[in-house]
Amino acid sequence: MVGIVNVTADSFSDGGRFLATEDALAQAWRLLAAGADIIELGAAASHPGAERVSVDAEIRRLADVLDELVTARVPVSIDSYAPETQLYAAAHGATYLNDIHGFPDPERYAELADSGCTLIVMHAVQHRGPATKVRIDPPAVQQGIDRFFRDRLDALQAAGISRDRLVVDPGLGYFLSSAPEPSIMVLAGLADLKAGYGLPVLVSPSRKSFLRTLTGKDLADIGPATLAAELYAAGQGADFIRTHDVAALSDALTIFTALAKGRA
Repeated sequence: MVGIVNVTADSFSDGGRFLATEDALAQAWRLLAAGADIIELGAAASHPGAERVSVDAEIRRLADVLDELVTARVPVSIDSYAPETQLYAAAHGATYLNDIHGFPDPERYAELADSGCTLIVMHAVQHRGPATKVRIDPPAVQQGIDRFFRDRLDALQAAGISRDRLVVDPGLGYFLSSAPEPSIMVLAGLADLKAGYGLPVLVSPSRKSFLRTLTGKDLADIGPATLAAELYAAGQGADFIRTHDVAALSDALTIFTALAKGRA
């Protein structure tokens, strides 16, 4: 499990709660105690309408939190599409780099290859910047996902980044469409995606817009829908589930696993 700590002022679900270093660290320790294997730090929101944050501001928000977690030997992922932030994090001990645009800058590939970090290569219909509200039909989204991973994974490997350092994330919510159907299609096809590329898969349905649209619930009440989507993803073979609520998912997976073993 990847526990989310947003060191931001305006993240859609918890903006401002963990902006202070001590609050971010306290949340990271809580998530680790609840069962997180990795802590992912995000220093800039990426939802529609998110404020733009400079690289310097991202690094200021991350620096002390990253240093303390790395010193404590916690595996840390950095969620940023800014190459300078990614390289700073890699130089300061991050284990994973997560780019919502899947590392689109070939001129940075040599540096990424040298970093040693595992790269979470995410697909988004937006090629730059934060998410936007666009309506795209499921077949067009699927075609885009197939084309994106085929081309991007080949390019990263050609630059010297080995397959054992790559994780794929098809994206969900506004990163696919303002309509819920593409996200449902992607979740339903996770097993095929994993088999098709032969790489670990990360997925993050946590509190996403498509769940709120389907259920009519607001953020405060979206926990059950999130957990249902996360359990489905686990059943489809997702290797990493990125979540805000580690405790709920940890307990659910404990029961899910016990039931699966009981049928064997």
